[in-house]
Parts: sequence; structure tokens; C-alpha cells
Amino acid sequence: MEKRRRIDLNSDVGESFGIYKLGLDEDVIPLISSANIGCGFHAGDPAVMRRTVAFATQHGAAVGAHPGFPDLMGFGRRYMDATLEEIQDYVAYQIGALQAFAALQGTRLQHVKPHGGLYNMAVRNVEVWDAIAGVLAGIDRDLILVVLAGPNRETLKAIGRRHSIRIAFEFFADRSYNPDGSLVSRREPGAVLHDTRFVAERVVRMVTEGVVTARERSEIRLEADTICVHGDNPEAVSLVRNVRKALLESGIEVVPMGTFL
Repeated sequence: MEKRRRIDLNSDVGESFGIYKLGLDEDVIPLISSANIGCGFHAGDPAVMRRTVAFATQHGAAVGAHPGFPDLMGFGRRYMDATLEEIQDYVAYQIGALQAFAALQGTRLQHVKPHGGLYNMAVRNVEVWDAIAGVLAGIDRDLILVVLAGPNRETLKAIGRRHSIRIAFEFFADRSYNPDGSLVSRREPGAVLHDTRFVAERVVRMVTEGVVTARERSEIRLEADTICVHGDNPEAVSLVRNVRKALLESGIEVVPMGTFL
């Protein structure tokens, strides 16, 4: 694998709701290059969306939609028995809402990254990725679809070509991986990593060597365009700061995915 010189750093933000505050957006957003903003179904509300778009734009982070299932109580992490057509409706609705707030502030959406249960459902069933890609193609072919880097790489690239959209492969800096390249369930111990030094080292290795140590000490090959660090992780600020610092010290530029895909 040729050593990368540019990588995107993203985080899920704008996930507060009403009087309930979630995440460390004010501290995390200045450190990332792409912001995945909740669109009101799993989290977020109109005021939160407006403020988050403004703050991300102010700090030079590209804006993206983070659509999920309509499940505020479960934070969108639960699976729903939704048809592909229903999923397309959910995604289109949420993209449209965030597009409006972006337009009001003189910017455009760069990408779309499904959230939680919807994202995991797509990982298990590529037909969901295909359905979501169809929505992006119908709304704006400049939108980038963020997908999990892993064993379905060629299939996902083919979906991108079929719909004439760009695909960004994502690596989760602070999540444990199974030997098959899937994410360890959040219900299992050790699913979320908190050691900032370890996380930074594994990110640099993934970017420069395309290798990640998974559970059972197995090593898997992964190539990614964007790295996610969760903003609701209590160590989020330290994690993002250390990951960014380690990347820059390794000669890797942190820039929005839209500048190199």
C-alpha cells in the first residue's frame, strides 16, 4: 500500500436535543475536517442543526448529514424493520432538512454518513447501501457516501460507480474490530477504546500501512479515506487532539474528504 499523504478526520456531532446536551461539539469540531450532523430523527433538532452548521463552517469543517432511524428514545442504535423504500424516505427527508440549514448559511453538504442502527444494517446488507446511494444520486451527485471500510470494498465501489457518486471508506479510531473487519458491538466490553496513545498509534499504522490489530490479536488489512472519532466519548477531545497530532507528525495532512476523493 502506498503511504497516504492526506486523510479526513470526522466526528458525529449536533446530537443534542432540546435542553439535553450530548457530546463535546465546541471542543471537537475545531479539531476535525468533516462534521456529521444529526438531522432530527435519532438526535438533533432545528436549532441544534442550525448552530452546528454555523460552528462547523466557522472552523473550516466540511458539513455532512448524519441520518438515522426515527428513534429518539433509542438514539437510533436499535434496528427497525423498515423497507428499502422507507429507508430511502428517511434519508431523503433528513438530507433535505440539513441542506436547507446549510444553504441558509451559504454552504453545501459534502457527505452523508448513516447513523447507528441504519449504518450497521447497511454493513450487514449491501442493498441498504445501494438504496441510500440511490437517494444521494437523486438529490446531488456531488454528495459523498461514507461507508465502513472492510471486506465489501469492491462491492461498495461498484455501487458508487453505478450511481455515479463518490464513496468514502471509514475507519473507526476508537472502536474495536472483529477479525472479519466488522465493529465489535457496543454491548460487549472493550468495544470502545479509551487509551488515547494506543488509539493514535493504531490510526497512524492504519493510514501508513493499511493494517489494524483486531480482537484475538489478529491483523486485518483496511484502507480508509476518513477516520471517525466519536464526540460522545468522554475522552473525545483528548483522542481527537492526539490522533490529529500523530497524523501531522507523521506527515499526513488532515483535510476534508471532498478535497481528495
